[in-house]
Amino acid sequence: MVVDDSAIARGFVRRWVETEDGMEIVASLQTAREALNYLERTDPDVVVLDIEMPDMDGITALPLILQKRPDVAVIIASTLTRRNAEISLRALSLGALDCIQKPDAQGAVTSESYRHALVTRIRELGARARRVPAITKIPSVEPATPKGKSGANILAFVNTREPISLRPMPTTAPRVLVVGSSTGGPQALTEICTRLGPVIDQAPVLITQHMPPTFTSILAEHLARATGRPAQEAEDGEPICAGHIYIAPGHRHFRVARTNGQPVAILDDAPPVHFCKPAVDILFSSAAEVWGAWVLGLVLTGMGTDGTGGAADIVASGGSIIAQDEATSIVWGMPGSVAQAGLCSSILPLNEIAPAITHIFTGRRA
Repeated sequence: MVVDDSAIARGFVRRWVETEDGMEIVASLQTAREALNYLERTDPDVVVLDIEMPDMDGITALPLILQKRPDVAVIIASTLTRRNAEISLRALSLGALDCIQKPDAQGAVTSESYRHALVTRIRELGARARRVPAITKIPSVEPATPKGKSGANILAFVNTREPISLRPMPTTAPRVLVVGSSTGGPQALTEICTRLGPVIDQAPVLITQHMPPTFTSILAEHLARATGRPAQEAEDGEPICAGHIYIAPGHRHFRVARTNGQPVAILDDAPPVHFCKPAVDILFSSAAEVWGAWVLGLVLTGMGTDGTGGAADIVASGGSIIAQDEATSIVWGMPGSVAQAGLCSSILPLNEIAPAITHIFTGRRA
């Protein structure tokens, strides 16, 4: 279901979705009140919901939609104003699963990468809405040790996937935390960062969250308020210092380099990686070059595979990776990819990640 007072925006989404196999538009509506009336009869898996509409806006309609259909996946579509970015992040806290820039007639917003991002979100979140409840992890009584991975632990899953092997946690205490996240990331980042005060005080925290411009700036402000620590979009050439949270600006890649012995932020306008800009792979790979074995990487909820290549570079440099588990992830794409690649030293539910990171940074690594 597409709910937007702009006929242009509705037209773009309809054309994109109708060319995809296995997807259809069940309703294309210009008001939120129409959406509430059509919700039960059309039974959508996904609602793409505009923020600014006459009569009833998206933030008012959201809880009413979820009250009628708690299992529906809502994607907020918003123009890139500061006010709408604030509202969109509030919508995520109220139960929307993702937010994306509203399509319009501007070339950047109707590009192939944008179309891919929107269609992928609709497909992945629609599949999630139809999926059975999250799988349950059960520990093996006597974990097997696969050939070539001496001492690795095994997590067995109640499904048809291959068991996931965990790497031993390195003995070197990390000096930097790098984080990659996408769909569901803002909520997960807030949950974790608010409990990482002692870690932030002793080490920089670098974050790539897949979000448009303006949204990342608002996210930084929210994290600063929630943590009581400085948090801001990274600026090109600025030193990376302990006690600070740095966030990749929307539509700019964020990597780190060493200048005169000091790690600094580098922003660039290179093409998207995995259709993502900013890309987690770029941040992770550059962190591995700068800090080597002193890197702890964290991959949170999100669709796609961005972060897996960079996580491999961190592991090759002697660092370690933690991934969010499937049960607490909105989409287990990014964390699932690094887990299934055998790159993780730990796979944890959201509420256990901050305590684990604190233990790792303080030297209690079991």
